[in-house]
Amino acid sequence: MKMQNRHYSLWLTGIIVAVFILQLAYLPLTDSFKLVSSDALARPWILVTAIFLHAGFAHLLFNGLGLAMFGSILEEVVGSTRFLAIFIAAGIFSSIVSAFFYPSVLGASGAIFGVIGALTVLRPTITVWVYYIPMPLYVAAIVWAAADFFGFIMPTGVANAGHLSGLAAGIAAGFLLRGKQPISIGFGKKTHPILTAEEFDKWEKEHMGKK
Repeated sequence: MKMQNRHYSLWLTGIIVAVFILQLAYLPLTDSFKLVSSDALARPWILVTAIFLHAGFAHLLFNGLGLAMFGSILEEVVGSTRFLAIFIAAGIFSSIVSAFFYPSVLGASGAIFGVIGALTVLRPTITVWVYYIPMPLYVAAIVWAAADFFGFIMPTGVANAGHLSGLAAGIAAGFLLRGKQPISIGFGKKTHPILTAEEFDKWEKEHMGKK
C-alpha cells in the first residue's frame, strides 16, 4: 500500500520562511517565542515554537534547503504523517536537550538532523555531498556527528548538542520504522540497492520538476 505524500516537508519549509519574514517585520517575535532555557518549564510551548525561528538569512537558507531536500526524500519513503511525527518529535527532543546546555536556542536544525537520522537508517546508501565530496548518507551522518561532537567539546556558538540529540532521535525513529529488516550499506554479499534508480527518478520528477 502506497503511503500518501502531502508534501508536508515543502509546506514546513514555506512556514519557516514565512515566520522569518514575520521575525523581520516584528522584532519582538523572536524573543517571545525562542527557547529560553530558564523559561522552559513555565512556557513549555517554546520547545516547539523555537523550531520555526531563525537567527539570520544564512541560518534560514541552510535549514530550508536541508528540510526541503532531506525532508522530501524521507516523506516519500515513510509517508507524510510519519515524516511530520519524526520532524516534530526530533525537534522537541533537541530543544529539551539543548535547554540543559544553552541559555537560549532557536532554529530547525535539531528537527532536520532528526530527519537525516531516520533517512540514514532507512536509505543509508543514497549519495550526498559533504564539503564538496560525494559520499553515502551513512558516511555523511558520521562526519556531521563527529563535527558536532568536536563542536560540543570545543564550543563554537552552535547548538551542537541539539544537533546530536536530534540525529539520535531520528536514528531511533528509523529503527522503529524499519523493524527487523537488515540494513545494507554495500559490504559483504551483494544485495539489491536500498534506494532504486526508479525511486530516485520518480522523486526528482515529482519534487524537482525534472522532465
